[in-house]
Amino acid sequence: MPDTLEQLLEEDAAFDGYNRAQVAIVVTNPYLEDNPIVYVNEAFARSTGFARSAAIGRNCRFLQGEDTSKADVDKLRHSIENEQTVTVDIINYRASGEKYRNRLVISPLHDNQGKLQYFIGIQKELRNGDTDASAEEINAALIEIQNRVATDLSMVIGMIRRQSAATSVPEDFAALHRRIETLQLLYEEMKLADSQSNRDSIQMGSYLSRLSSAIAHTLGRPGVRMNLQVEPLEVPIETATRVGLVLSEVLTNAFQHAFDRMDSGLVEIRMSQLSAGGLRLTVSDDGVGVPSDMQWPDSRTMGGRIVSGLIEGLEGTLQLGRGAAGSFITIDVPAGATLLDA
Repeated sequence: MPDTLEQLLEEDAAFDGYNRAQVAIVVTNPYLEDNPIVYVNEAFARSTGFARSAAIGRNCRFLQGEDTSKADVDKLRHSIENEQTVTVDIINYRASGEKYRNRLVISPLHDNQGKLQYFIGIQKELRNGDTDASAEEINAALIEIQNRVATDLSMVIGMIRRQSAATSVPEDFAALHRRIETLQLLYEEMKLADSQSNRDSIQMGSYLSRLSSAIAHTLGRPGVRMNLQVEPLEVPIETATRVGLVLSEVLTNAFQHAFDRMDSGLVEIRMSQLSAGGLRLTVSDDGVGVPSDMQWPDSRTMGGRIVSGLIEGLEGTLQLGRGAAGSFITIDVPAGATLLDA
């Protein structure tokens, strides 16, 4: 898997405590030999002490040790073999050799045709002071996260498969790691705090600011600046998911291609609420610009097909403009996709 975000932004304080769970997310690929890990988030590295480079490519059993219960391992193996969701409290070991008790939820991820694609593991350390009640709260929080992860990844993977089936271009999942990171920032922004546990909305300005900064940190280079001007706007989680993925694709494209053979440049991201109640997102650059004979989004590329599918799902519009220098992409999302239920 390619290297992506080397460092996530500082963890929000709302993750402190058992009911504001800092959760580790692991994705494994059952079609590779020994079902190895293909993605872990930063929380996994912090919790286990194993760097991403030390975890990716290995089966999750490397976290097991002398005191790991064989019955727990057999339960996990049986559920994975039968593509079933399973929850187990298991003894794992950190890189330092320290053992700890881990609440683990593993779930299969299927595409729209019911075919297995990945397994998703959501895990949280259980501490000695946790009561039965607090452990149940942790379990409920993990199940909620697992459901969101599965839903969001299913949407992305299903979209890729549907749209790529109509072309002769081979499917390219090289950018899946980055797309999962985009979703991970969304999950962190949700905070899982008591005051937000029953809400189905997110502060869009904060989320897009963190997402833009993370992408700039990974893909930026000396001489290329980024300006952000985003209004505070609360939108449903589903809308935030799609808009965040669109911004990830558009902004990545700008950093990778807009400043070819240029020593300096500027990328600007603006988001504002439309007078009719929707939102407008604009990403512009003063680089080489999209060639006049090129259509964008490009249906021949995976990213282009993803953007088109996301915009369609939002019932929104995307317009490409070309300025005296560079290009600008404007996405309008109608009020129906951004209004919250009373």
